[in-house]
Amino acid sequence: MATGTEPPATDPRPPGGGVHTPTRAAIRAPHLRTDRWWLAPAATAAGLLAFVVYSTWRAFANADYYAAPYVSPFYSPCLAENCEPMRAGPNWEIFGSWWGVSPAIIILIFPLGFRLTCYYYRKAYYRGFWASPPACAVAEPHKKYTGETRFPLILQNVHRYFFYAALLVALVLTYDTVLAFRDEHYAWGHMGLGTLVFLANIVLIWAYTLSCHSCRHIVGGKLKHFSRHPVRYRMWQLVGKLNARHMQLAWASLLSVALADFYVYLVASGAFDDPRFF
Repeated sequence: MATGTEPPATDPRPPGGGVHTPTRAAIRAPHLRTDRWWLAPAATAAGLLAFVVYSTWRAFANADYYAAPYVSPFYSPCLAENCEPMRAGPNWEIFGSWWGVSPAIIILIFPLGFRLTCYYYRKAYYRGFWASPPACAVAEPHKKYTGETRFPLILQNVHRYFFYAALLVALVLTYDTVLAFRDEHYAWGHMGLGTLVFLANIVLIWAYTLSCHSCRHIVGGKLKHFSRHPVRYRMWQLVGKLNARHMQLAWASLLSVALADFYVYLVASGAFDDPRFF
């Protein structure tokens, strides 16, 4: 009995790759959607590209990243001798005088690696830049698909290890936020507009980091009986709620870390004076 799902006798598929290969379903239309499906991946690509351009400029600038008591999150912790001294700040001079380029290049490897291997960001740049796939129910232009089984995409499997590094970075940025409750003379008990910027940034950084799929698996994975592990079950529920907002938190934290860096740049370059509330 015919089910109505069999392909017609004459194959309607045009020659080519992707969804038009013989092993894929026979689809008459070039793609299933006729709406402006390209707007979402285009906006994603534009947003990610804007951040890449800005962060690259700031990372290689090697200037205007410290204005007491604020330090740019792109330059913290400072791991080279050519860092600007930060009083009571995270000055870890692991790399000696031989390191001649911006110290931000060292530390940005870890948060960048965490975001590049993040499940949401994979979806974002796969669709926005590689068109693999460009959108749901849209023909894929590539002739074949190997997924993350070959180099270099197989390196996405190191995401969990970047998660551990991201935790350390978040702890350092938390310490920087605490130091932001000082004035320009390092006296405690003061708060400026920059302090609020740093507070908002660290909250979003922690929310994004803890909403990670790897964190959810580490907290509640491999448990056969949640009733025997009530603490881990509660933590798993909390991380699960954050995980449901992983995309929003990814973008919000990306914008907040850029804003925190830009704020420090304005203050350090003298373009803006940090208002003090008390």
